[in-house]
Amino acid sequence: MQRTRTPRRLSTAGLLLALLIALIGAGGPGFVPPAQAATLTEVTGFGTNPGNLRMFRYVPDGLPAGRPLVVALHGCTQSAAAYDSETGWTTWADRWGFALLLPQQQSGNNLNSCFNWFESADIGRGSGEALSVKQMTDRMKADLGSDPARVYATGLSAGAAMTNVMLAAYPDVFSAGAPVAGLPYGCATGVVAAFGCMNPGTNMTPAAWAAKVRAAYPGYGGPWPAVSVWQGSSDTTVAPANMTETVEQWTAVHGTDTAADATDTVAGYPHAVYRDTAGRAVVETYSITGMGHGQPVDPGTGAEQCGTAGAYILDVNLCASYRIGQFWGLNGGGGTPGDPGDPGDPDPGNGTQTTVFSSVAAEDGYVKASATGAGPAVGTLESSLGVAVGRGTDGLHNRTLFSFDTSSVPDGATVKRAYVTVTRASGSGDLWAAGNRILLDIRTGCFGAACATGADDWAAPASVAAAAEIGGFTSGSKASGDFTAVNRTGTTQVRLRLASEPAGTAYAFLRSGSGATLTVEWE
Repeated sequence: MQRTRTPRRLSTAGLLLALLIALIGAGGPGFVPPAQAATLTEVTGFGTNPGNLRMFRYVPDGLPAGRPLVVALHGCTQSAAAYDSETGWTTWADRWGFALLLPQQQSGNNLNSCFNWFESADIGRGSGEALSVKQMTDRMKADLGSDPARVYATGLSAGAAMTNVMLAAYPDVFSAGAPVAGLPYGCATGVVAAFGCMNPGTNMTPAAWAAKVRAAYPGYGGPWPAVSVWQGSSDTTVAPANMTETVEQWTAVHGTDTAADATDTVAGYPHAVYRDTAGRAVVETYSITGMGHGQPVDPGTGAEQCGTAGAYILDVNLCASYRIGQFWGLNGGGGTPGDPGDPGDPDPGNGTQTTVFSSVAAEDGYVKASATGAGPAVGTLESSLGVAVGRGTDGLHNRTLFSFDTSSVPDGATVKRAYVTVTRASGSGDLWAAGNRILLDIRTGCFGAACATGADDWAAPASVAAAAEIGGFTSGSKASGDFTAVNRTGTTQVRLRLASEPAGTAYAFLRSGSGATLTVEWE
């Protein structure tokens, strides 16, 4: 008999979260199924199961011992049966030869069947739902002889947040993971914080995020899991800022920085790779432009196609599970995720190169002035709120300055295109009302007498005025249009300003440092 705990009584706050949260969200030990048509099968008796979860698995016919294991965690309102073939994971399990474990939440734990990624009792090593998933993983390895060095976790939304839980709490179990529309580990340990984590997101330093991961398993010496992070740029449920914070968390855990070492596009979507000092791809990101909240699929029978579109399973002509499997090396018969030369490792080639620069936070800032530009002065809220653009509640107008060290672009390179991506922290009013626009002035050098933001930056001449613009967005990140003016020998500065000064309050605070990037494609 399976041992279960008494279903937990949901508090009033827990009920509220379950109702309002929008995160979509066999045989005994040693038994291996005989050759037959593979189906999704429930397994009982996998341990003490302190999280009171259900266990389902999909095992391809005749799967030999020593094969990889993938743990796939559904989103809210979903189930194991709604997350196996719809996302393409059963397709790759059959084609590449690995076992698939699908934990399932119960409504007695959460009314919307969300994994409780925000409950302290469920996200620690050795307790709650995290331990239940680990016990399921142990059962799979015992039954099937799965390769303990090739165990992976992935999930959507609440399942993605739980993926980060498993990677942090059990880095000795999981060699890699892939959160899709998820949140950093330790972002919330309560209801109120959970909402803020989801949208607009919680901004912390990379070191602070990494400390949360290391605290999940004190004394652990590595290696840490490689992480593939997926996010829709138009997701209003889990704000795109969470991808930035997740990257900051895991790059810091791996001891590398937040500047991408390689970038390209896959099916037209931005893809970035972050490598450690050994050249291993420890983090990668896919930002699915224009996609809302869900898992990317590409229905069809092609070699890279997968899935069935449905609620929170979104047809964007890119199969996330295929690309995740590539990153983990599942399609190459083995290997360590992210090792140079892995089948899933990106190779930008020797033609067009792409470099992504984070802004130099110490030089970023904003300048305030009257509508006529009189009395310019440096804004004082950068350290607490960010850098501002637009008209504030004080009636003054703000222009943002971002500074980028682009000296690593070769002197003789031809810049094919460049664009700036900004991340919104907060704001008020509509900056784009009545057809207004945010314009980018570019300076190949520094606008004022110094590169650090000064009052003279307000009206300093640009190398190219109104070189590009940024369209409307209310949360997350947004890329500008393209331009080519980039300084190959030093600093490139970007000034954001409104084409027309608003008559009323309309402003946005933007993040600097890793929250603002300049992407340069050159050859």
